[in-house]
Amino acid sequence: MKDRATQALYAMALLPVAEATADPHSYGFRPKRGVADAIAQCHINLSQKNRATWVLEGDIKACFDKIDHQWLLDQIPMDHKVLSQWLKAGYLEKGTLFPTEAGTPQGGIISPILANMALDEIQEMLASTVPKGSKVNFVRYADDFICTGINEEILQRTVKPAIETFLRERGLMRSQEKTKITHIEEGFDFLGYNLKKFGEKMLIKPATGKIKHHRLKLKTICRQLRFRKTFQVIAALNRVQRGWGNFYRNCCASKVFSQINHDLFQMVKRELKRRHSKKSGKWIRRTYFKTIGNDHWILAGKERREDQERTHYLFQLGRLPIRRHVKFLMAAHPFDPTFNKYIRKRKAMNMANRLKESHLKGRTLTKWTRSKNTAGSL
Repeated sequence: MKDRATQALYAMALLPVAEATADPHSYGFRPKRGVADAIAQCHINLSQKNRATWVLEGDIKACFDKIDHQWLLDQIPMDHKVLSQWLKAGYLEKGTLFPTEAGTPQGGIISPILANMALDEIQEMLASTVPKGSKVNFVRYADDFICTGINEEILQRTVKPAIETFLRERGLMRSQEKTKITHIEEGFDFLGYNLKKFGEKMLIKPATGKIKHHRLKLKTICRQLRFRKTFQVIAALNRVQRGWGNFYRNCCASKVFSQINHDLFQMVKRELKRRHSKKSGKWIRRTYFKTIGNDHWILAGKERREDQERTHYLFQLGRLPIRRHVKFLMAAHPFDPTFNKYIRKRKAMNMANRLKESHLKGRTLTKWTRSKNTAGSL
C-alpha cells in the first residue's frame, strides 16, 4: 500500500510534465482524452477527398514489458533512485519472485505515464523524416497506432523503418503479425472500430469481431434465465448493453444497434420457452413482457424486498440515439490554466447531453413501491 501511495504521488507530479511534452495525437491513458477522440482524428485524417488513402496499422509488441530501463532512467525527469527501485523490484507469481530486467512496474499506477513518455516524440520524428506532401499523419492510443500516407511505398520504405528505429532505441519492437498496410477502400480495424471509405464517403462502424463478441456475451447472460430471477438477468443485460452502446454511439451504428436488439429479443424468447416448456406463448408474453409507449414486448421482471417492489425493464439498444463526438482540442490539456474555460464548457455540454437522455435510464427501472404480493420474483 505504501508503494502504491508513493507511486500515486509521483504520478501526480509527473503527469503535468507528460502532458506538456505529449504527442498531439496520442490519446491513450491521458486525462480528458479517449478512444472516441482517436477515432475522430482518424476520420479527420482520412475522410476528405484530398486526404491520404493508405494506412499502416501497427502494434508495439509487449510494450509495457519491454521498455529499456536505462532509457527510462536517462529520460524520465524524476528521482532516479526511486524509479530504479520500482523498475528492478520484480513481481510475485504463485509465491515465486521473478526479476524484471525490462519494462515498467507490473500493474503500477505510474506505468501508463512512463510508457506514454517513452513513445512520445514519434510524431516529431516522422515529420522530420518523411518528404513534404506525403500526407503522413500518426494517431496512437497506448501501444496501438495507425499512420496514413499518400501511397504504399512511402509507408513501406520510409515510415515503417523510421518507426522501427525509434522503437529500437527504447528497447521495443513492433508486432510483425499485427502490422500491415491497407488501402482505405479495403477498410481496417482500429480500437474496436472498422473504418472504410466508399467512394468519397467515410463510414465508421463497430468492428465485426466486436459485434460477434458482444452477441456471445449476451447469449451467455441470457442462459442464466433458466435458473436465475428475471430482474437479475435484466440488470446484467442492461449493464452490458448500455456500456457497449455508449462506446459505439459516436459512429454509424444505428443498424447494428437495431439488429442486436432483435437478436437479443430472440435469445430471450428461446430461454423463456426452455424455462417454461409446458406453458403457451401467450402465457409467456403476458407474464414476462410489457408495453411502454410505442415499445412492445419489453422484458420485465419484478424485484421484491420485504414489503416493497420495483420493476426492471430491458434496455432497448435500438432506442439509443447516435451522438457525434466532439474531439478534445489538440493543444489543450487540463494543467494549462488558459484552457480552463474550454474544459468547463465541455463538461457542461456533456452534462447537458446526459440530462437530455435521463429518460432512457428512467425507463429501465421503476421506483420502489409498496408490494401487493409477497411472493418471490419470477
